[in-house]
Amino acid sequence: MDIILGLLQPQNGTLKIDDQIITKENSRSWQRSLGYVPQQIYLSDDTVASNIAFGINKENIIFEDLESAAKIANLHDFVINELPNKYETKVGERGIRLSGGQRQRIGIARALYHKPKVLILDEATSALDNETEKVVMEAVNNLSKNITIIMIAHRLSTVSKCDTIFQFDKGELIAEGPPKKMFRNNNNTKLI
Repeated sequence: MDIILGLLQPQNGTLKIDDQIITKENSRSWQRSLGYVPQQIYLSDDTVASNIAFGINKENIIFEDLESAAKIANLHDFVINELPNKYETKVGERGIRLSGGQRQRIGIARALYHKPKVLILDEATSALDNETEKVVMEAVNNLSKNITIIMIAHRLSTVSKCDTIFQFDKGELIAEGPPKKMFRNNNNTKLI
């Protein structure tokens, strides 16, 4: 993942996107097209809006983009209907006033706020219970088809709606294909 994110250079081979090799010289341009959702979302002791538009001065936040990202992340209704000050509600240190699923949805909205071409979910649902993961994955599945999603996950339920699954074992690619080919049986419990 660090190679795809442009944080590490490959020791062998190259990272090639749309027939262009990503190098040290052009990696910043590549990184600006990425949205990244890690397993643990960092939230500052600030408002929901500031945490979604993280790193943007309050006066420069484009509220329409923020609201759109929150709607896609399945967060907007919660903010409007359940938080006392809506988007101006403080989330507490590290998001202590929110559930794990709500923190993850803020992370997804944050990644989407900048309108990335590629969204990377790095074990983004692994710390969630099954019901919360279902809600978060529903938000991911609602994304536009104009965005490429790269998802790292151990739970089969997380990748069941992907176009292609790549299975790795100890860093080696051992299988790839659509979910129907990759799952051994109809209840999606084992990969080939």
